[in-house]
Amino acid sequence: MKQVHKIKRRISDQIFVGDVAIGGGAPISVQSMTNTNTCDIESTVLQIESLEKAGADLVRVSIPTMDAAEAFKEIKQRANIPLITDIHFDYKIALKVAEYGADCLRINPGNIGKEDRVREVVASAKDHNIPIRIGVNAGSLEKDLQKKYTEPTPEAMVESAFRHIDILDKLNFNNYKVSLKASEVFMTVFAYRQLASQIVNPLHLGITEAGSYRSGTVKSSIGMGLLLSEGIGDTIRVSLASDPVDEVRVGFDILKSLNLRKKGVNLIACPSCSRQKFDVIAVVNELESRLEDITESIDVAVIGCVVNGPGEAREVSVGVTGGSPNLMYINGKTHSKVDNDSLVDTLEANIRKRLISNV
Repeated sequence: MKQVHKIKRRISDQIFVGDVAIGGGAPISVQSMTNTNTCDIESTVLQIESLEKAGADLVRVSIPTMDAAEAFKEIKQRANIPLITDIHFDYKIALKVAEYGADCLRINPGNIGKEDRVREVVASAKDHNIPIRIGVNAGSLEKDLQKKYTEPTPEAMVESAFRHIDILDKLNFNNYKVSLKASEVFMTVFAYRQLASQIVNPLHLGITEAGSYRSGTVKSSIGMGLLLSEGIGDTIRVSLASDPVDEVRVGFDILKSLNLRKKGVNLIACPSCSRQKFDVIAVVNELESRLEDITESIDVAVIGCVVNGPGEAREVSVGVTGGSPNLMYINGKTHSKVDNDSLVDTLEANIRKRLISNV
């Protein structure tokens, strides 16, 4: 079997968002955010359900108004997955969603006004045992920090984070996690590295406003991949201008590639060349589409020829290598011959059969 490299993760305190453990050695959680109008309860609930089906551990919901807070009351009652509420400036909204069962408050203490308001929100979080997420964004740094640093920098982001951290620390509230997001990869990476060495609270990773499905996936994979490979990060969100379900799938693909978490089908496939004995690209695309519902972990190899095919197929649960004929492998052993016309159907059937036999 192939040797699997294990990343030594940063030691952090553990908090809970609903029943999902964050930090303290818990599996790195994957989250996304609804992009529906929160006041449209049906659409929001349907999107939360689709994210849950895709495997999301957590879902964030924006609460921009008190009407949205009232809608959240019903949304929360109908959701089967922990919900994080995204709030800016209005402490009354934070108090309301805490009352309605929010599993985490994404709100920056320094942005909600006078000290008595901060104390009230923190007291409510304590009463309801709700963690707070401090979220620093390079695009919305405090005006005095913008003037001091003249432009967003990792140092400015870390200084902003500590302003909020200090407020919670003075109120003896340690049930929080922190994020430091920028759309520029290295600014984000350098900021997280600095903060990770100075606090023990869990860190939420993301490259904010990363872009479209393709470019955003690349930027997020590079930025978060660098940090995760260094053991930094306890929960992640891939921010894409795409269907939120795509964020969840890409998030798990990043974790799978680093051997940090196994969930769903891990497809090992060659890029194809003139040696291929079947259309590798078409087979892989069809398989991905058919197997989106699978959340159990399984490794599958689809290799178009006999150069690397047998070696890869012997290392996975289900594999196929192109040849005359194509050969199917199950648990590293030659299983059967399969023709091109029935290849996808046979692969899918064997993958699902293998998963059932593991239950």
